[in-house]
Amino acid sequence: MLAEYSGFFSRNSLGTFGFRWLHILAGITWIGLLYYFNFVQVPAFAEYGDEAKARNIALDKVARRALWWFRWAAFSTFVTGILITVVTEKYYSNNFGKSGRGLAITTGMILGTIMMLNVWGVIWRNQKVVLANAANLIAGGQADPAAAAAGRKALMASRQNTVFSVSMLFFMVFTAHSFYQGNVLSGGKVGTYWLIALIIIAVLELNALGLMPWKTEVNKGLNKLYDNGVRGTLIAAFGLWVIFLILTEIFFKI
Repeated sequence: MLAEYSGFFSRNSLGTFGFRWLHILAGITWIGLLYYFNFVQVPAFAEYGDEAKARNIALDKVARRALWWFRWAAFSTFVTGILITVVTEKYYSNNFGKSGRGLAITTGMILGTIMMLNVWGVIWRNQKVVLANAANLIAGGQADPAAAAAGRKALMASRQNTVFSVSMLFFMVFTAHSFYQGNVLSGGKVGTYWLIALIIIAVLELNALGLMPWKTEVNKGLNKLYDNGVRGTLIAAFGLWVIFLILTEIFFKI
């Protein structure tokens, strides 16, 4: 009977539906909070001006809680995504590495993995410094001189995640709904696509980590992508999406 079972808890159902549902649920929470931080919290907190105490209280009481949900939603999205590929039978079959579907989902996986690593390795690590500084100031202590630099690093990584998110979601939807998903591509097209895509992703991520010549300086080099508020971030996000859209139109056709 167990061998013939085909309900929700069967391997096929968990892979194609169960973990996918949890993956989407966690992803909504993660990306929703990412947009809240970048489009709502950062601009709003900037308007506190001289009301430093009120801003620190908001950081301590609101941002701390939001960051808890944010980082664990990111982790849950990553884990459930991995489970989909492990549990689903023959997930990497049917010319996965050469198909439009395979290239799309792999690109989305790469972007999502980088974003998750940014959350835990950059954003949360630096936000802990910012939150500790806010709590210390509320208690009447002295400001931590490292807090401003930590906040800047967290902001750049968060902005980059927002820029990546639009393309990441595009590729996730592309996998199941694009006209090109079933196309099997030549080795030349696959190789050229990956060369261009990985260079673009690497340059943007290195910039977000402050590893380009202009480091984390405001409005220098590619940092201008992060330093023009919500408008600049949206332009960068959809600009990157347009680039990937052009790449799929060029390389994913037979």
